[in-house]
Amino acid sequence: MTPTGTNLLGLVTHVSSAEAVHFGETFGRPFDAPALWIMGNAEPDSDMWAAADETREQIVGPYREVWAHSDATIESLPLDSAGRVPGEKRLELTLHRILVHMIAETQRHAGHADIVREPVDGTAGLRNGSDNMAPGDSAWGQNHRNRLERVAQEADLAAPVETPVDG
Repeated sequence: MTPTGTNLLGLVTHVSSAEAVHFGETFGRPFDAPALWIMGNAEPDSDMWAAADETREQIVGPYREVWAHSDATIESLPLDSAGRVPGEKRLELTLHRILVHMIAETQRHAGHADIVREPVDGTAGLRNGSDNMAPGDSAWGQNHRNRLERVAQEADLAAPVETPVDG
């Protein structure tokens, strides 16, 4: 997990909750899923982690069910169908707009998952056998990472220091 607590199962839970809200309740097709904390329905970040007693299948299985429910919503409604996103403002958005939002949401969190996965299983890049990563062994990789860390530290030291202006 990252210093902020981002973790693989939490990302799955979060995307599952977001899909349930956006393709479910928004279009009058509620789906039972963990509450999406950002909607004010749960404690902060409660949909971003897995409890100690939750198994991977208890998180991934319901996501597959939400996914099927989302697909059914998408297949049954025209793209210009309006729905009301629950929450304080109850925004009215079309299915097209919700699709764009959820593609971006899922893509962003898939990127997080890719980065979080790297220290867990040592896998990096596109896929097994075609990783689209720079060639080199683990020593090359560590040297490359150390070099990037030094460059970042040097850039930080070279950055101008802003001084407050008394007014």
